[in-house]
Amino acid sequence: MPSYEEIAEIVRVIDASACEELILETADLRLVVRRHAAARAESLPVSAIPATPATVAVAPAAAPAAAPGAIPAGAVAVHSPMVGTFYRAPAPGDPPFVEVGSRVVPGDKLCILEVMKLFTTISAEIVGRVLAIPLADGAPVQYGQTLFLIEPA
Repeated sequence: MPSYEEIAEIVRVIDASACEELILETADLRLVVRRHAAARAESLPVSAIPATPATVAVAPAAAPAAAPGAIPAGAVAVHSPMVGTFYRAPAPGDPPFVEVGSRVVPGDKLCILEVMKLFTTISAEIVGRVLAIPLADGAPVQYGQTLFLIEPA
């Protein structure tokens, strides 16, 4: 079950976008967020209700998050703070921000995550070397999914 902070972040992203409706379903939750609910007769106010098995639609993730045992000893995983699309470069055709083996320092750009035409830059928080980039450019990413493995320097 998502935490209050996670749901609040989803609402903030929707509020800052032009999106009119979001329906998010997981095995144990169905979250419906609609703008201007009073203006539409069929709309309901924002709700978070448990999903029933008949209404749950589960799609496999394109790349599963790394299991805790898959992270090498001493490595630091950079996880996705949101659901979105993973981009390694600032624009199509541009070189990636980092490659496996790149040295990074806090503030270095690692990637961009896109959610409904809103772009969030993910930056390094430690000094180190990029060990792995488990996602392909343009891949869908789930909340908490591993984006990078970094070996601290």
